[in-house]
Formats: sequence, structure tokens, C-alpha cells
Amino acid sequence: MAALLLALAVVSTGLYAGFMLIFRTGVMPALARLSDEEFVRAMRRINEYVPRPLFLLVFLGVAAFPAAALAVPVDGRTGPQTWLVAAGLVCAVANHLVTLGGNIPLNTALAAAESTDEPPAAVRAAFEKRWNGFHRVRTLLITASFGLLTASAVLPA
Repeated sequence: MAALLLALAVVSTGLYAGFMLIFRTGVMPALARLSDEEFVRAMRRINEYVPRPLFLLVFLGVAAFPAAALAVPVDGRTGPQTWLVAAGLVCAVANHLVTLGGNIPLNTALAAAESTDEPPAAVRAAFEKRWNGFHRVRTLLITASFGLLTASAVLPA
């Protein structure tokens, strides 16, 4: 059971890290080329569409699977393997804290500005640089989590 949970932790974290990296290296640079109005409209639609069930399953699995893998007793797990899983979990939880404390409030403010007369340039200025900063941090955290969990899975017992 612990091996399955660790495999699910590696897979979910890898999927999420890939999503974060593609967003950082492909989506946001492409959106940066849009006009203010196009950028604001596109980000609003992305923020409405992304939190769907499959995404939420992966998002929650990133923390739940490594926690469950640690909770299940395993004969033969080495101290370094345990520490790698624990460190991967810490990075995943930190990623979620950045998301919940940084990116989501900015997404909420972006959505709320839709019902105001605030010009798109001002809305974008209040959003883009800060959102990208938080996203950079969470991308690094989840990539580190993926590396740590993968290392724990391939480390000889």
C-alpha cells in the first residue's frame, strides 16, 4: 500500500509540476504579449476554467498522497527515504500555501474588478507582476517536491 501511495504521490506531483512549469514557460509569456484588455479577459477565463474536478484531484493529491505514504507503516523504508518523502510533502504544502495566500486572492481580485469601471491597464498592473512572482515560487516548490518524492521512490531500501 505504501508503494502505491508513493507512486500516486510522484505521479500527481509530476503532473502538477508540469502544469505549473508549462504555465510559467508557455502560457504566461504568451499572455504577456496580449493587450491589457485581452490579458485581463484571458486570465479571468483561465481562472474560471482551471479549478475543475480533475485539476482539484491532482491539486489535493499533491499533499494527500505523500502524507498518506508517510502515515502507512512500511517495513524496510530507510530513514533517508522517509525524510525525502517528508521534505517533498513540506514543499507541496508550501506550494499550496503560496497558492492559497497569494495567487488565489489575486485571482479573486481580478474577477471582482470585472464589475467595476477600473481600466484594464490598472487591473493588469495590480495583478500580473505579483501573480507571476507567486507563481515562480510555487513552481519552484512543486518541482522540488517532485524531485524529492522521485528520489525517495528510486532510492534503494
